[in-house]
Amino acid sequence: MRTTTTLPGHQTVLRALRLANRAPSAHNTQPWHWLVGDYSVHLMADRSRHVPGTDPDERDLVLSCGAALHHLRTALAASGWHAEATLLPGTDPDHLASVEMPRRGPSEQDIALARAIPRRHTDRGAYAAWPLPDGHLDLLAGHAAEEGVALVPVTDPAHRSVVATAIAAAAGWQDETASDAGPCAGELLVLATTADDVVSRLRAGAAASAVLLAATSLGLATCPLTRLLQVGHTRDRLRDEVLSGATHPQLVLRVGWPAAEPLVRSPRRTVAETVTYLPGTGPRRDEH
Repeated sequence: MRTTTTLPGHQTVLRALRLANRAPSAHNTQPWHWLVGDYSVHLMADRSRHVPGTDPDERDLVLSCGAALHHLRTALAASGWHAEATLLPGTDPDHLASVEMPRRGPSEQDIALARAIPRRHTDRGAYAAWPLPDGHLDLLAGHAAEEGVALVPVTDPAHRSVVATAIAAAAGWQDETASDAGPCAGELLVLATTADDVVSRLRAGAAASAVLLAATSLGLATCPLTRLLQVGHTRDRLRDEVLSGATHPQLVLRVGWPAAEPLVRSPRRTVAETVTYLPGTGPRRDEH
């Protein structure tokens, strides 16, 4: 579709950033910061919110930022602005992405995913035992593929046992419980990439966002499981035994039919807490 050089109004950008701040993050750290310029928005890693004890290689930090970036893209797209994101655009390791915003009409999918943002939440409770239709899994896999990430359902009982054991082992290593694992019901889905660099992790975070929002739009409950991938030997076991050593596991998602009312949702930082402006710029007064 033909784009123009028209810019979104400042309030449109702030509304999109408010929705972006609702992205999931490991331990609800929300480790991102936004720099807003006259013509672009920049995603920065907020390392003051990094938890090195559970995230020594910053995997969770980068995945979380990738999810926030996809939330921003989704919110802008639904408002009629195509977010063109460039990953790692410079030499600053904290500068994870720059986003330009040409005009483009929204698709039905853009609108559906954006409507799911306020409704999406992590559901650590029990899931109903009803299986998901194959069409649902195909749809979720398609959303992951659009971000360059493979979504692998864990259906083999032996493989599900590996995942459950890895979750329990990782929780024990961190002196925590595995109560959020709940692998006995619901689908276990692994997001995997061919490489394991920062760009791959950003894309995996974006894929997680896309899959979680699509699942929410289908009425499904979702829960990202990060602990088992925070421990090297459990991550290696998942790669070697479940993925046959061919790809790198980045995140495990539990998806299924909700069996209970949702719990209270985790608080989110405000736009005022997460947004600053590039030097020499500030809020624009024009609105489109």
